[in-house]
Amino acid sequence: MSETIFITGASGHLGGAVIKHLLARGVAVERIVAGSRNPEKLQHLTESGVAVQRADFDDAQGLVSTFKGADTVLIISTDELTADGRRLRQHRNAVEAAVVAGVQRIAYTSLPNPTASPLSFAPDHALTEQAIAETGLPSLVFRNGWYHENLLMGLPSALQSGHWYTASEGAKTAYAARDEMAEAIAAALANPPAGSKTYTLTGSEALSVDAIASLVRDATGRPLEVVNLTDEQLAQHLAGANVPQAIVKLLVSVEAAARSGSLATVTGDLEFLIGRPGKSLAAFIEESAALLS
Repeated sequence: MSETIFITGASGHLGGAVIKHLLARGVAVERIVAGSRNPEKLQHLTESGVAVQRADFDDAQGLVSTFKGADTVLIISTDELTADGRRLRQHRNAVEAAVVAGVQRIAYTSLPNPTASPLSFAPDHALTEQAIAETGLPSLVFRNGWYHENLLMGLPSALQSGHWYTASEGAKTAYAARDEMAEAIAAALANPPAGSKTYTLTGSEALSVDAIASLVRDATGRPLEVVNLTDEQLAQHLAGANVPQAIVKLLVSVEAAARSGSLATVTGDLEFLIGRPGKSLAAFIEESAALLS
């Protein structure tokens, strides 16, 4: 097989890990192209023989020439979460450029249940998936669940105060390791199925905030009380901590998504693609105890 695989967002955590796992699976460096709007950050890939190109999702015309010659393009969703629709425009630019460039397959990183999820950014994913489907090209959609690593953004401050404020009402979330999701994506890209396929990549179990807090207490030996709030109370608490309003809206929508059950989805897709059970959240928290404290 000699198909060229173009990885966008290659300077990010997920994109870089996908390339790492492609190489680990024996995919020849000549088949891999790494794209980033900051290609200067990819010197380490250039030194390893991977071709590097500038890929700016705000530059629709530039993307066409960037994608020329690629057989598969993995569009890693951007981190642009402003309310002006920029993220969706970026994604559509990438999809349209892939079509014009003659790409044979489009891959995309989405989220579970994008059409029904209360997450504030879920419509970006649902509409991007729709745009990809409308191209008529074979596609690989990876609906990535919540990363283990997401907990590192809030748990250290919760441990510092001893209180974990939540509006999840005991709802559960299925966490999985970001690196293992990248490994699963690489496995599918390296040996894609015929036609189109959607994989929902999740952990093997869904846990409530109370259950996770118990794991954190056991791993760190520190007190952590779960404080249940309404959405309005949580929004007020976050605003009082000087969290920007756009992030407040996003974080409250995460709690709503948990209550809806859309973050509790558990599938065997991750295990199937990587060929083994994924790392448990308990193991991740144990390994990350020093970072949490």
